[in-house]
Amino acid sequence: MKEQNSAQERITDVEERLTRVENLLVSINEKLDQRSGIGEVNTEKAEAFKEWVTDYVSMRLQQLVPETCDHPDAAVLHDGPYLDNTTVPCTEEVEHRVKRIPIPFVREMVVQRVAENARDAGIERVDIDFFEKAATF
Repeated sequence: MKEQNSAQERITDVEERLTRVENLLVSINEKLDQRSGIGEVNTEKAEAFKEWVTDYVSMRLQQLVPETCDHPDAAVLHDGPYLDNTTVPCTEEVEHRVKRIPIPFVREMVVQRVAENARDAGIERVDIDFFEKAATF
């Protein structure tokens, strides 16, 4: 008999808990229904915010990686190869020589040094002779 009483007590306890859970769910549902009108968004403000975020991200990218954001004119690019990540024209032989440098950061250092020397010297197109002189540290 004791087992039946304890089982009955457990069932009653579970039913009471389920009733409380059901009441909580009903109250949550009512609160959500009341808030449904709040979800409307002012599209004009949303668009202004999207534009601001786009401008901000663009500005930060230009600050972080400026050499990839400023592109030379397409008409200028048609007159031959360029040193990597620069606007300094070079011969195909120089381009091939640069690609043979196996370590990326060394290749970048050499290219930047040659480009800087070419700008300082007023060289229009870097040839292999100028490259060999300018690339030595």
